[in-house]
Amino acid sequence: MSFASCLLAGALAMSASGAGVELIGSAEFCGRCHRAIHAAWKSSAHARSMESRLFQDALESAESELGAAVRKTCLSCHSPIAVQTGDLTLQKKVSWEGVTCDYCHSVREVVLTGPNPRAKLEFGLVKSGTLKGASPTAHSAVFSQVHTSSAICAPCHEYRNAQGFAVLSTYSEWKASSYAKAGKQCQSCHMSKVAGDVVDPKIKRSSDNTVNLHLMPGSHSIDQLNSTFKAQLSTAREGGKLKVTVDVANAAAGHYVPTGSPLRKIVLELRADSYDGKHFRQERVYQRTVADQNGAPLEREHLAFVKAAKTTSDTRLAPDEKRTETFYFDIPQGVQTQVKATFWYHYSPTATAETEKRVTFLTISRLAR
Repeated sequence: MSFASCLLAGALAMSASGAGVELIGSAEFCGRCHRAIHAAWKSSAHARSMESRLFQDALESAESELGAAVRKTCLSCHSPIAVQTGDLTLQKKVSWEGVTCDYCHSVREVVLTGPNPRAKLEFGLVKSGTLKGASPTAHSAVFSQVHTSSAICAPCHEYRNAQGFAVLSTYSEWKASSYAKAGKQCQSCHMSKVAGDVVDPKIKRSSDNTVNLHLMPGSHSIDQLNSTFKAQLSTAREGGKLKVTVDVANAAAGHYVPTGSPLRKIVLELRADSYDGKHFRQERVYQRTVADQNGAPLEREHLAFVKAAKTTSDTRLAPDEKRTETFYFDIPQGVQTQVKATFWYHYSPTATAETEKRVTFLTISRLAR
C-alpha cells in the first residue's frame, strides 16, 4: 500500500464514529493529495459554513428560542457530516469542516421527490465525482452523473419548512429558468474549469491540468456580483425636475437575485448632490419578504427558516429580467448636480462587523447639467 493509501485508511479509521457506522475522512487528509482543490475549498463558503460566526449566532438564537430539535435542521446543511454520524454536539473535527470533501464525494444520488431533495450517500474508499476513467492510488473513484448536474446542489439550496413554505428556492428558480432549458447547470457559473492539478504532481502526474473551481464563488464574490448584476444610469430634465433613470438587469444568474435566505437583499441607493448645496437620497430594494401564518413579518433569519408561511412581497430580479428604475428630484434646470448610484448586497442584519453586513459591488456616477 502506498504512503497516500496508508494515510487515507488511517484517517478513515480514526474518524469512524462506532461499529457499523460509515467511515468518513477529514478534508485535511484529502488535501494531502488534492492540494489545489483543497486550497480553493478552504476559502469557500462551504468550508466556512459551520464555523461562520453569523451561523453560530443564528444557531444559538434558534436553539434558545425554538428548542434543541431545531439544531439538526440547521446542521443538515451547515454540517451534514455531523448529522450523518450523529455528532450533533460537534465533537469531531470533521463536523466543523462544513460541507466537506467526503460529504459531496460520497453522494451517489439525489432524490428530488418528497417535501425536500435528499442525497443518498455511500461513505468509504470509493469516491464519486465528475472524472471518467480515473484511477487514483489512495482510493477508488466512480463517475457520477449527478455531480455534473444542478441536482447535487438541491439538498441544501432548496428547503421547505414544516409549514410547507419554500424558504430556499434557488434550485427551483434555476429549474424554471432559461438556463435549465439550455442545459446550463449551477456548476457552469459556480464551479467553472480553472488551471490546477487534480492530484499533487509529487504523488501522481496527470495529463489533465484543469480542475473544477472548488472556491465556488457566490454572492460574497464581488466579481460574481458584477458579472451578474448590470446597470446603466442616465439623466434628463422633465417638468422642471431632474429625472434619473437606472436600467438594471439580472444578466448572468440562473436564479433570482438575490436568492437564498429571505433576509438577503440588494439595495440601489441613488444620491443627487446639487451645486447649490441641496442633497437628495432615494433607494430601491430588491428582496423577498416573508411572514408567519398570521401575517407577522419575519426579520430574523432563524425565525424565517422555521416559521415563514407566506411571501408578502418579492421585488427581486428574475433570471434574464430587465427593469428601469425612475427617480425625480426637485432640482431646476441649469443647476449642476452630481448623481451617484451605489449598489450594495446586504447579507445579515444581525452581523456586528460592517463587512459581514453588506458589501458594495457597483457604483455609477454622472454629472447632470
